[in-house]
Order: sequence, then C-alpha cells, then structure tokens
Amino acid sequence: MTEQQQQAYLKFLMQVLKATDKSEGNPQVVYPLLKENIKYLSRDFAEFLRRWATNLLTRVQKDEAQYRALVISDFSDLIREFPLGDKASNLEIAIAGYEAVLTVFTHDTSPRNWAVTQIGLGIALCHRIPKDQDKAQNLEDAIAAFTLALKVFTRNASPIEWANTQINLGTAYFYRIDGDKKQNLEDAIAAFTLALKIFTRNAHPQKWAETQINLGSAYLYRQIGDKAQNIEDAITAFTLALEVFTYDTSPIDWAKALMNLGIAYSDRIRDRKEENLELAIAALTDALKVFTHNPFSEDWAKTQMNLGKAYLHTTRNKPQNLELAIEAFTAALQVFTREAFYQEWAMAQNNLGNAYFHRKCGNKAENIELAIGALTAASEVRTRDKFPQQWAMTQNNLGNAYANRICGDKAENFKQAIAAYTPALEVYTREAFPEDHARTLFNLGHVYLDAQQFTSAHENLKSAIEIVEFLREEIVSGDETKRKQAEQWNPLYHCMIKTCLELGNIAEAIEYIERSKTRTLVELIFERDLKTIFPSEDATTLEQLRVEIASGQNQLQNRTAENPEVLVQRLQKLRQQRNDLQNQYLSVGYDFDLGKFQKTLDEDTAIVEWYITTTSDTAFETFIITQNSLQRLEISNEANVRKAFLNWFKEYLKGYSEAKNNWKNSLPSFLCRLAEILHVEHILKLVPENCSRLILIPHTGLHLVPLHALPLANGDFLCDRFSKNVSYAPSCQLLQQLQPLQNLEFQRLFAVQTPTEDLYEKDLGAIAAIKEQFNNAYILKKAKATKSKICGNEELLKANCAFFFCHGYFNFYSPLDSGLLLADCFVSPELARENPKQYILISQDKAVDLSKCLTLVDIITHLKLEKCRLVTLSACETGLTDLNSVSDEYIGLPYGFLLAGSTNVVSSLWNVSADATALLMIKFFEELEHQSNIAIALNTAQHWLRNTSLQEFRAWLKKSNLNDAWQSELDEGFRQREQQEGATTKIFESPYYWSAFCAIGKGV
Repeated sequence: MTEQQQQAYLKFLMQVLKATDKSEGNPQVVYPLLKENIKYLSRDFAEFLRRWATNLLTRVQKDEAQYRALVISDFSDLIREFPLGDKASNLEIAIAGYEAVLTVFTHDTSPRNWAVTQIGLGIALCHRIPKDQDKAQNLEDAIAAFTLALKVFTRNASPIEWANTQINLGTAYFYRIDGDKKQNLEDAIAAFTLALKIFTRNAHPQKWAETQINLGSAYLYRQIGDKAQNIEDAITAFTLALEVFTYDTSPIDWAKALMNLGIAYSDRIRDRKEENLELAIAALTDALKVFTHNPFSEDWAKTQMNLGKAYLHTTRNKPQNLELAIEAFTAALQVFTREAFYQEWAMAQNNLGNAYFHRKCGNKAENIELAIGALTAASEVRTRDKFPQQWAMTQNNLGNAYANRICGDKAENFKQAIAAYTPALEVYTREAFPEDHARTLFNLGHVYLDAQQFTSAHENLKSAIEIVEFLREEIVSGDETKRKQAEQWNPLYHCMIKTCLELGNIAEAIEYIERSKTRTLVELIFERDLKTIFPSEDATTLEQLRVEIASGQNQLQNRTAENPEVLVQRLQKLRQQRNDLQNQYLSVGYDFDLGKFQKTLDEDTAIVEWYITTTSDTAFETFIITQNSLQRLEISNEANVRKAFLNWFKEYLKGYSEAKNNWKNSLPSFLCRLAEILHVEHILKLVPENCSRLILIPHTGLHLVPLHALPLANGDFLCDRFSKNVSYAPSCQLLQQLQPLQNLEFQRLFAVQTPTEDLYEKDLGAIAAIKEQFNNAYILKKAKATKSKICGNEELLKANCAFFFCHGYFNFYSPLDSGLLLADCFVSPELARENPKQYILISQDKAVDLSKCLTLVDIITHLKLEKCRLVTLSACETGLTDLNSVSDEYIGLPYGFLLAGSTNVVSSLWNVSADATALLMIKFFEELEHQSNIAIALNTAQHWLRNTSLQEFRAWLKKSNLNDAWQSELDEGFRQREQQEGATTKIFESPYYWSAFCAIGKGV
C-alpha cells in the first residue's frame, strides 16, 4: 500500500467517521457518502482501518477511546449492511472495525458495549465471504461471539437484546459447517423457539414474523424426526409470517417469506407433488415482483435458482419446464459469478448440470456432455476439504451423468460413475446423512447393475433398502406420508428385484416385491391383530415396545428429548427387539420369508403374482407360487410385452372413461387381447395339474381388470379352470396374515340399502331376499342410511356380513377420499369448485359432500369389523385402486374393509346394470347357504348368471326368496325379452354383466 493510498484512505475515513458521529449513525447521511467513495471500499481499506483504529485506540485517553470506539462500532454496523459495492469487502471492513473496538470494550469495563460489539462481529462473521479465510471457522467464531454476548444480555435483564441474540445464534447454527449437522439444526430451532417467547405476535409482530421465517428454514432442513412433518412445520411458519408481511406494508420481507415458502413447497412430501410444485412456482414468481435484478440482484438470483429447481422437478410440460429451468439457472449466473459469489456460482453450475442431464430438447449426447461440463466446473469450487456436503452432492450428480453418458467408452463411463459415487459415501455417512447415504448407495447399485456387476449391485442396493426402511420407521405423521415415501423409493426396489433375478434368486426377488407393496396395509393389520397372532405375554411386550417407540419418536419430532442422538440409538435397539420377537411367530415387512409362507399353502393352491414397472425400466414379471415350487414365466421380449400391456391398459381406461357403451361391447375383445399379452396359456402350463384353487395377486393396472374372466383357448374362462375358485389378494403377506383369522360365523347381517334417491327400488328386492338367510338382520334404508348412523353402530360391530347396495366412487387424485355415497351427500357442483377439499365432483353435474360419505379414511378410522367374515360392496367402482401412485402400495376401498377387520371383500370394478347385480347377489348368497367358501360361491353365481337363459331365469324366480311383487315384476320383464329374443337367450353372458365382481382376501 503506497503512501498516497494511505493518505486517501485516511482522508475518506475521517470524512465517514465524522458523518457517522454527527448523524448518530444515520444511514441516510452516511450511505450517500459511501456511494460517492465506493472505490475506497476494499479489503486494503479494511486492513488500513484495522491498523489505524487499533493504533489510535491504544494511544488516546480511556474516555476518548471509548467515544471513538462507539463511533467506529456504529460505522461498522453501517458498512456491514451497506447494499452497494463489493459485499465481501464491506464485511471485511466491518470485521476490522469490530475487532479494533473490542480492544477497548471488555466484559468487565463496558459490558453492554462489549456485548453489542460481539453481536455485530458475529453477524459479520456469519455473512463473511471467505477468500483465504475458513468459512467453517468464521461460523465457529460467530457462535462464540453470540454466546459471549448472552452472558450480558440475559432473558430477565435484557429480554429484547437476549431474543435478538438468540436469533443471530440460531442463524449461525443453521449455517454451521463443523459439528454434527443434525444437532446444529436442533440448536438453531431451539434458539429461534426461545426468541419467540419474547417476540410474540401481539407485542412484536415484525420480529415475530422474521423469526417465523428463520424457524421455518431450520425445520425445512431438519434431519431428526419425520421429514414430511418437518416440511409441514416449515410451511406453517412461512405462512404465519405472510400474515404479517404483506406486499404493501413489508414488500422485502414478504418476498423473502414467499421465496422460502416456494422452497418448502418444492420439497413437500404430502399431497400431490405436481400441485406442490405449481404452488412453489407461483410463490417464487410472486417473490420476483419485489426481488428484481436491480436493486436486489442477490435475492433475485437466489429466487431464480429456486425457481429453476421447481421447474426442474415438474412432470407436466416437462420439455418446456426444463428449458425454463435452464433459463433460470443461467439468469442466476449473471449475478452469481465465480469471482464474487463462488459458492452460489458452484450451486448454479450444479443445478444447471442437473437440468442439462434431464433435458428433453436437443441432442441427448450433447446435453449430457454439457451436464458433465457444468458439474465438473462446480466440483472445482465444491472441494471435499472446504465444502464436503456440497462436494458429495455434486459427485452424485456427476456419477449420474457418467452412468448415462452416450459419448466415449461405455465401460470407462461406468468406471467414472463408480469413482464419483464411492467417495461421496465417506461424506454422506449413514449416521450423519442417512437419506443421502441411501440415495448414493442406490445410484452406485444401479450403475453396477448396468455394468453387469450383479454381486456389487446387490450389496449396495441391499444396504440402501435397509436405510430406507429405517427411515420409514421414523415417520410419525401418518400412513399418507409412508405411502409418499414408498413412491419416492420405489425405483430402488425395482432395481433390487431386477438384480436378484439376474443373480437367479427368484425367491429373494419375490420377497423384495412383497416388501415394496401393501406395506402400510400389512403393518396396520399386524398391529390390529396383535392379540390374535401372538400369545398374550408376547402381545403385551410388543404393545409396550410400540408405545415406547412411539413416545421416543414424538420426543424427537417435538424436540423434547434431552439427548436426541442417544434416543435415536435407543429407538434402533427397541425396533430390533420388536422385530426379533415378531419374527418368532410371523415374518412381515422386511422379514417376510417366502419359504415359510409357501409351507402355509394347501397343496392344491397356486398363486400367480405379477410385477410390472411403469417407469423406464422394462420389468414385466409373472411368478407361479405353490407349496413346493416357485417358477418364473420366461418371456423373451419382456420390454415389448410391458409396452404392449401399457398401451392396452391406456386404451382400456380411455374406452371406459370416454365411451362406456363401446367399451362394454368391446370388453370381450379387450380381455382376449390381454390374455395374449399376459401369456395366460403359458402360465397355466406352469401351474401343477393338482391345483384346483388359484389366487391372483395383480400389480398396478391389473388391479382394475377382471383377470378371472380372461378367455382360454378352449373357450372357457380362467375361473372355469379351477374347481375350488379363483380369488384375489393384494399380497402374499396379507394372505399370510389373514390365514390364522377364523371368522366362520355367518348369522348377523348389517345392510345399507339404496341411500340415494336415484337408487330407490333399484336393488330389485335383493336385500329383502338376502336377509331371509340370516337369523339377525339390521338394515338402514334410503334416507336413514347416513354416515352418523353407520359409524359406531353396535349392529355393525356385531355383524358377520356387511352389505352395501349403494353408489361407490374412486377418487384418483386423492384415493383416501374414495368412498360410498350415503343419504344427503349430493350437493351443488358449485360448492366443489369453491371448496374442493370438502366437496368433490363425481361427474359434470354431480358433486358430493365428503363429510356425508363413508370414505376410505372413515372406514380405516371408525369401523371395527373383527367379527365380519364378508363385506359385499354391491356398488360401482368399489374395487378400483390408485393408479396415480408410482409406489407399489395397494390403495382402494377393499383395502379399508380388510384393514377394518373383515377377512373377505367382494367388490365391483365398474358400474353394472341393476338387474344383473341384483340377480348375481341373490344367487351368491343362496350359494353361501350351502357353500362356506366365499370365492367358490361367487364363481358359481357368476357362472350361473352368464349361462342361464331367459326361460331358466323365469323358472328360478319361482323358487327364489324374492317376494311375490318382485317375482312378478322381474318375470314380466323376462317374459317380454323372451318374446323379443327367444327363450334360450342368455342375456347376461357378456363379461360386462358377470365379471365385474371380485373376491378379495382369505377366500373362505
């Protein structure tokens, strides 16, 4: 530094300190002066200030030193927040000033001034942009400074200063690099929560709202507890802040809250992902109304970065949104240059690399090369030593790019991918970053699979699944969150199943299939039947373990645990103890043992289980399971079969939803084509000849198809091939759990009869006929069939058979809101548009009030059907399941009734004509008088319906339980059709009439 520079610096410093002194630190006076002399705001000036101030303050008298120190401290506060110039230099100048001031102010001589200066120094250190300095050490020094300040600013003596310091301390812990990341975030949450004890909404609305934003950010990245609930807590905090910060009154804070809310919605687990991303994009776009390129360039760039990430993860208009993501990341790089913001620059390069990797437009090979270029650039800044977590993230992304690279040698690309993933595991450890550790193991396993190194693939994928299932145990916010987690990690199971099959381990592949499907249902039924499955002493122990585990999880979630890390380890031991005890009697979940399950099957029973991926993988698997054998259907063109099925299914659904009459007439040809696609004849050759009972375990779209009605080459249907019935089950595990249950009583009937006006008399006297078979019958008819009369009804609790003759609907957008329509449920369609959460449209001109329907949530929550052997849903679409979910979970109304306690459910896949339904139900229950096997009774009734002529129906009517009036009315209808079509006509022989109903569950 030359003598001339020093003189210029001194002259400027005297000017600015004089202005600071006279204006008492007024930024409106000082900031124009700083703007005029912005060329002096440099790191050299910071060093000059440090030497000059330290020298001056040691030479003057004590009183003058303290006065000068106060002026320098005020100037440091101002330069720290100055929005113009080089931010890094401004912070260095502030730090130099604070450190010089602390040579005058000590804890003993000037405690308040000392504490204020410690806070100012801590804030500057938190935001310091390191050049040669260590960012981690800066944050440690900041934490130390805030902690020192709290020795002076106590809650009782200085509540406002104490609360402000807690906010600053929380911010430092939030960004802390050293120490345990989990604990740092817990400390941040603790500090923000303490601040809110002083900064209440009524007394300090601005500070309360600011602290809510900080608290929300900490919850958003929290690593202990239930991730889904943490994100919900973050959204709540940001939303609360927006009740105070509005666009008109506090535009900058409003935009900050919106930016954070957008990030939270981007990461949200609950509700529909696409809708969450749309909310994120809307929030971030609104934030940009305030955060413009000028004067808020840094906040503008941050918002662009997060907007790009939201566009990156959307699925609608994917090609267009990826271009918008690239555009947003590129815009952010206008501000985040490598020289000025090298960390943010590296983050933008990382995100840009991800966007190019997924890009749909342009040449794929070139896009991947662009991705590798951007990610490599990011890794030059994100080094393992300085930024280990960010380095590991970029290594993962780089590994993905090399694993899918088109240019270059394939083997070398795989090698590069493995080299990128492997060291990332040393940073993303299981203890510190379990989810990231699992994701890296998955990536590594996937590339080993692609490289045909199957043993290494198996090893990594197995470890990843163990962690994912551990993370599942951490979820306390409900089954919907567990289902979302299953969706997120479903590709991991796909990969593992494929690996097992490549290794020839068919049994292990099926065990992983079972682990991936119906997991929530299996767990809930297991908990429900605890006392049935286990001896009383062990059941008591398991219940105690369940309570202790739940209590520990709640302590972690609510942050009441004294030592979270110790509690996490304790919970792991308790879960292992619980699992070991459970497995002595029944292996479920990740302990499911296919070999043990096979031994429980009767020797005349065969199971056909399908497994179909709907992602880019090409799995289309069919397994045949018996007591003594396990076979896999070998298909030479598996990818083509999967494609053929998906195309068929798309056409099938489109026909059903858009042209019902054409679909109805085309159903036989639809089923004929499906039989060919599924290779039904080949499957039957693998089923041992002695097997007279068949259990079908569908997967994905097959749940919506009457597989028992698939036509065979000899003209029969699949259900004709097996004398002891064809039934359905969601999974092998569910079958295993239902087998010990003995609901053999069949004396008490509970029925809901035509609750909506459009159904009055449409049951054609079926329920009146059916009730004659029961010693005790309780029937809710028409307007009396309300939700309040059903839930908690004592007669339903005692029922062996529950019969619902009503409309059903399936909500593809929210499966848990699917249900049965009850009395007084119809409302104006306008209400559904105003409040879609309570009212939903079921057609263009019809809407229902969910609070007056028996929804899947109601069934699971309120119904107790432990004595029920059969639930019959004589309604439309009651057998449908969730198609929007990408997980393997089975979610539908039968799910709810099985969970409520019934061992069997008979439900329909589509809306069948009233006369065919009534006749089928009457015949079905007639068969149950003589036949205890529910599936056989249903198959027999279906065979009867399709093969009975008009003449035979008229003869049957005379012997049926129908009253005289209904016999007469139906007979007249049959007589008229007999005259038109002939006495031998079989009016219900089309599969449309008889195949809609399926027997799901135990079967007997």
